[in-house]
Amino acid sequence: MNLKEKQILVVGGTSGIGKAVAELAFGYGAKVVLTGRNGENAFKVAKTIGPSVEGAQLDIVNDLEIEAFFKGIDSLDHIYIAAGSTKLGPVTEGELEENMKAFDTRILGSLRVVRAAIEKMKDSGSIIFTGGVSTDRPIKGAWVSGLATSTAEQMARVLVMEFPHVRFNAVAPGYTDTPMWDHILGEDKEKVLKNVAASLPVKKIASSEEVASAVIFLMSNASVTGEIIHVDGGGRLV
Repeated sequence: MNLKEKQILVVGGTSGIGKAVAELAFGYGAKVVLTGRNGENAFKVAKTIGPSVEGAQLDIVNDLEIEAFFKGIDSLDHIYIAAGSTKLGPVTEGELEENMKAFDTRILGSLRVVRAAIEKMKDSGSIIFTGGVSTDRPIKGAWVSGLATSTAEQMARVLVMEFPHVRFNAVAPGYTDTPMWDHILGEDKEKVLKNVAASLPVKKIASSEEVASAVIFLMSNASVTGEIIHVDGGGRLV
């Protein structure tokens, strides 16, 4: 992978897929900055990956933080945006604005990053979003996730037309064994993931590292833009 000395930013890189991307990129010789909403935690996680990996605080729903952060960036080769969560429950329950916060974080947050970073991006650099299997396989109660993943994937297409000098792509994981599901599923996580794995053609849940390897491919292949890579174990087919 041709990432040696490349400047790579991982937004939401303190755990799960984001952390795995930071680890792989560092292993390929990239200069990595990872961010999280908690700056102290981001710094600690960065140092567990490598002494030259930088950690920084960045809340992508906070315009002031985004402006201040990108003022300190000279140039970037690649950005992976992993930040985001989901919300489960019926469409008719709860306050709509509250339910849509997960959508706003993933979509509006990603767009804030693009707006702030685009002038820093090197030609043929890339920005990679996070979609998901719920784009093609909607699940009852996971409507926020379905809206967010489908929009993230479409952003990877439409932004190519806006900024053709930068490559935009998305990775679309299925259920992946990450800390996000600890918060969403709680004590049911192991049972749910086991049942999902049994339903998949590959009979396993993807690891963070497997999804991260797809992100690294999208960074390193200069002929891929406007594409979505699915890492769902065949979840869209069953």
